Amino acid sequence: MPEKSLPVTTPRLSSGIEGIDDILGGGLTPSRLYLAEGAPGTGKTTLALQFLLEGVAHDERCLYITLSETGAELTSVARSHGWDISGITVLELVSDEGLDPHYAQTVLHPAEVELGETVRTVIDQVEQLKPTRIVLDSLSELRLLAQNPLRYRRQILALKRFFSTRDCTVLMLDDNASDPGDVQLHSIAHGVIALDNLVHDYGGNRRRLRIAKMRGIKFREGYHDFTLDTGGIKVYPRLVAAEHHMPFDSRVVSTGTEGLDTLLGGGLLPGTNALMIGPSGVGKTTTVVSCLLAALKRGERCAYFVFDETLTTLLARCDALGMELRPHVDSGLLTLRQIDPAEISPGEFASAVREGVEDHGVRYVAIDSLNAYLHAMPGERFLLLQMHELLGYLNQQGVVTMLVLGQHGIIGEVHNDMDISYLSDVVVLFRYFEHHGEVLTAVTAVKSRASAHERSIRQFRLGADGVEVGEALRDFEGVLSGLPSYRGGTALFGATESFNDSPAR
Repeated sequence: MPEKSLPVTTPRLSSGIEGIDDILGGGLTPSRLYLAEGAPGTGKTTLALQFLLEGVAHDERCLYITLSETGAELTSVARSHGWDISGITVLELVSDEGLDPHYAQTVLHPAEVELGETVRTVIDQVEQLKPTRIVLDSLSELRLLAQNPLRYRRQILALKRFFSTRDCTVLMLDDNASDPGDVQLHSIAHGVIALDNLVHDYGGNRRRLRIAKMRGIKFREGYHDFTLDTGGIKVYPRLVAAEHHMPFDSRVVSTGTEGLDTLLGGGLLPGTNALMIGPSGVGKTTTVVSCLLAALKRGERCAYFVFDETLTTLLARCDALGMELRPHVDSGLLTLRQIDPAEISPGEFASAVREGVEDHGVRYVAIDSLNAYLHAMPGERFLLLQMHELLGYLNQQGVVTMLVLGQHGIIGEVHNDMDISYLSDVVVLFRYFEHHGEVLTAVTAVKSRASAHERSIRQFRLGADGVEVGEALRDFEGVLSGLPSYRGGTALFGATESFNDSPAR
């Protein structure tokens, strides 16, 4: 799914990875030398192969110079991704001949004289093949052969000069084996792509990259999540909400429940997000599903991201309430996705949401729940800022977004793990309250930026027909505290008599 590209003012060369091209606003500047650095296992070799395979796809001559891996190992890596690298020329500089003392020599002299056999082989191969794209893997071996930083820097500079005269775009790989404070390569390279592999206490590794440097190109700064899986690297560019504006119909849409529409001042507005907040089991998810069904009946495409429970449980629970979702899933109008929060990064999740909106025309997005989303990524910083960008993006796309946030506690004092109400346009509060030996439920709209909402507190119930919202509980005081006092005759759902007729008050 493409990111909104930045203006392109110079010819670009695709990196072979769509997300990196988006971050760079179109791709790499041709005929330059680039550095991809990262610890072993971060995906440098996979990135390099995708870079070369993109060239092969455009009938370019490509050369992979390997000082650390054999051709058989490269072929094996490619096959694991389902790739055929027969169109790439692989030059192995690690062989049995390397054990001969004749080959144990300094790799390069800055004046390009007295070159070792190793570099002479590279130059001869480049002169003969005239490749458009070259990968040099890896610089660690050159660093060891150079023996000191000065000679190493001169070697890289000489290689840079040589490749620049042959109209080659070169990608050098480095495993960060040198002093972390040594940035010699950064100053030499035209651009630097830094790859990270973060290991948390639980769950899979989280990979991310950033463009540490790129001359002459306006690029999207900061870290961008990426995954390394069968098929290669997939990058999820950091979402910037300000880059995404589109016109949309801002007329109020119904929630599907008359009482809830009245409470919200008519319903929900496209381009806003609504937060359902309350204790566990109070009916937040069912309310979200009820609103979702109303959107589906209008023919709108919907996406429901479930963190807290399995899809089987959700579908069974909805069926029991007469709120069948399966027909809409089968028709393709509804996308239900169960999220494994231990295996997904914030960037990948935001990308999944964007894919639904931009590629499939989703107009209603539900996230259930924020507790699981935030708790499952304790090692991720600035999650609230990322959620702020995601909600801003959805609002600017004219999407109705519904969020679920669970609170701790049942009756009386309840509290939140986080305060996200300031990000929400609408806040709907659910509460349990006790009356005559029964636990009942109340609902109220405590905030609405987009409409003049009702200030009353209404009874709420989940019945055979789904969500029901009753009359305002005007004869009660202290409902939100959970222990109200009754001062009137309001009849409640299911009551066989009004409170005026009840002997116990």
